[in-house]
Order: sequence, then structure tokens, then C-alpha cells
Amino acid sequence: MEQSGFVFIGPRPETIRLMGDKVSAKQAMIEAGVPCVPGSDGALPDDPAEIVKMAKKIGFPVIIKAAGGGGGRGMRVVHTEGALLSSVQMTRTEAGAAFGNPTVYMEKYLQEPRHIEIQVLADEYGNAIYLGERDCSMQRRHQKIIEEAPAPGITDEQRQRVGEACAAACRRIGYRGAGTFEFLFEKGEFYFIEMNTRVQVEHPVTEMITGVDIVQEQIRIAAGEKLRYQQKDIVLRGHAMECRINAEDPFTFVPSPGKIDGYHPAGGPGIRIDSHIYRGYTVPSHYDSMVGKMIAYGDTREQAMARMRVALSEMVITGIKTNIPLHQELFMDAAFQRGCTSIHYLEERLSQSKKGTE
Repeated sequence: MEQSGFVFIGPRPETIRLMGDKVSAKQAMIEAGVPCVPGSDGALPDDPAEIVKMAKKIGFPVIIKAAGGGGGRGMRVVHTEGALLSSVQMTRTEAGAAFGNPTVYMEKYLQEPRHIEIQVLADEYGNAIYLGERDCSMQRRHQKIIEEAPAPGITDEQRQRVGEACAAACRRIGYRGAGTFEFLFEKGEFYFIEMNTRVQVEHPVTEMITGVDIVQEQIRIAAGEKLRYQQKDIVLRGHAMECRINAEDPFTFVPSPGKIDGYHPAGGPGIRIDSHIYRGYTVPSHYDSMVGKMIAYGDTREQAMARMRVALSEMVITGIKTNIPLHQELFMDAAFQRGCTSIHYLEERLSQSKKGTE
């Protein structure tokens, strides 16, 4: 089928599996040789005894996840056998209501993992490359707050090993377009958790360190063109960090919709602002609270952080509340400055701060 010079090719069955639920995606990755978190082989059965047996084999704590979930929803951590069956039932009920799909599965709950993801590009001619990795571990309620590339502490050997596995998986399943393989990373090992078959919010940090326009490449691939890059062309230079700017109270996280009566975007060397807002724009209450992304690039991680601190101090958005003050605190945080914090770090930090004010 052709329209206006674009060739539309239906996805292969293997690719459709990735676009469906997470159970199918995980099975496809296991078959493709991508390392996965130990867990159930597919959806959890209805038999309570079998569920308990699976959990004991995996080892507590485990996490129950909605197969059709996303955005940090449809997850429940279980630490004991006594809480297992009720947690499975509650997650099923929530999944059915939120996603129209009550299917859930079980995985080993890693204690202090980081969230590392691999950006890929693949065309319909069997060409696939990876564009390095991103660290997206600074999260609250499974929602990313800060992302950076490359990930601190990841060696060239680790990057190549997991990147090649992802590119090979793309070729095996016939994937086409831009995509991201998301992993939990703990004690030097990568564990696949899901694949996002789209361009992600944090793609600018990868663009900054590779010089590849990911959105443009996805459009070219969709138009039937061959991938313009080979793996040898991808060289990582410098460091980039991204802050998600949300319309919310920076510490209570209550949404803050309303009219923006003042707006001054930050600028300067290495600073990029992606946003749709302007003075007089009204932030609606019906959608995600993110109103912009601030990206800082530097020759080193330290320079990128220094530029981000200056940019955060220059950014002005009035009429609504934003989480800029939280970002300013985090960029002065000693643990974050060192790098390699786990996905639980921000939640624990916020919890300690709350206790300190009570």
C-alpha cells in the first residue's frame, strides 16, 4: 500500500508481540537471547497453589505486574507468602480496570537496581544498531524524573555486550523503527523488563551524545529508507542530562494546572529546551503534568551538571507551580553527583525528608 510516496508495511508477528502486552514481549526477548529478570513463564495461572509454588521457586520478594501496564501503574511488591494471593488478586482487579486486561505476571524483585535502557534503530532490510545507553534511575512512583547518557559506571564491555544483544534481537524479530530496550541493572548484570516500541521522552540525551536525530531517522525508516548508519559510525561523545519539568508542587507533587503568566526559557552553551508552553498558555488538568524538558550537554558529566544547575536557576515559569526546585535540590545532592543511584533512591530521600519535617 502506498500513500504520498510512503510505503506502509505491516509488522511481522514477532514485532506485534512486542507491541502487545509485556508477557509476550518478555517471551520474545527470551527467545532472542536477551537476559531477563527471573520470573513466571508467561501469565500467572488461576491455581493459587501454582502461584505460591512459582513465588517460592523465584524467591521472595517478588513483584506482580500487569501485562498491559505502563507509566508505573499495575505493580505490587510482595515480601511474604501470606500477602501473595491477595496481592495477585488486587493487581488483577486494578489491571482490568485500568488497562482492560487483567493478565498479570511475576518477577523477582531486585533490591537495589538501576534503570538502564538501550536505544535502537532498525529498518526493514535487516539493519539494526544501538545508540548507547541511558540511566533513568532517578524515579518517583516508577515515573522518571532525570535521565542521563551515557550511564555512569557502565563499562565499554558491558555496553557492547547488551547493545549487541538488543540489535541482534531487533534483527531476529524483524523490528522496524526506533525503540528502547529497558533493563534493570544490578551487580553487573542486565535484566530485560520491557521494550518501548516508540520514541521516548528522554531520547534527546542520546541525540546529544551521538549526533543522531532519532526522530528524523524513525521517519526515514517509516518511509522505507535504509538505515543510514552502521554500528561503527556510532561514537559516544560527552555527557547529557535531562530534567522533566512538571506542572506540580515540587515536594507534595499535587498537580498544578492553570495559566502561565510568565515564561523565560533558559539558554546558554549546551542547553536545549523542548516545550510547547508560552506566556498565556493554560496547562490543562486532564493530561500528564509534564510541560517541558531541559537538556544540558557537556564534555564531561561534571560540566553537564554544572550547566544544568545554571539553567535551572535561569528558568522562569510563573502562574503555576513546577518541580524545578526539586531538580535544583537533586543536582546539589552528593549521592546523585557521584552517580549510580538506584531506582529507589529518590523515594527513600523524599521519605526521609518528610520524616524530618514531622
